[in-house]
Amino acid sequence: MTNVTLLCDKAGCFKAFNAEGHAGFAGKGSDIVCAAVTVLLRTALQLLSDSDGITIDAEVAEAGKLSVEVTHANPGTEQRLVCIADFLRTGIRSVMSDYPQFVKLREETEKITAAEAV
Repeated sequence: MTNVTLLCDKAGCFKAFNAEGHAGFAGKGSDIVCAAVTVLLRTALQLLSDSDGITIDAEVAEAGKLSVEVTHANPGTEQRLVCIADFLRTGIRSVMSDYPQFVKLREETEKITAAEAV
């Protein structure tokens, strides 16, 4: 199963995703579920990489694992980050609705610290 965790802030801005595992729908090189999820994740990564004012850290620890985190976002990039979060959420949910036993999406909202609340 492919497990994707999507982290957004309270405003819905993309903060990070972590994906791991192989869908297991078919053999390596023939797995349409894995391919669909991979295309969504790589497109989001490319959109983030190409965005002015957004800095990311991406890590491919090994095959079947990809993590991306926004390390800095300039003011004015919020709309782009919301759209990227919506893109991932909608795409992964769509694949998950057709192949629920092969893909799982978990969504988390970033917690604010006491210092940020003041």
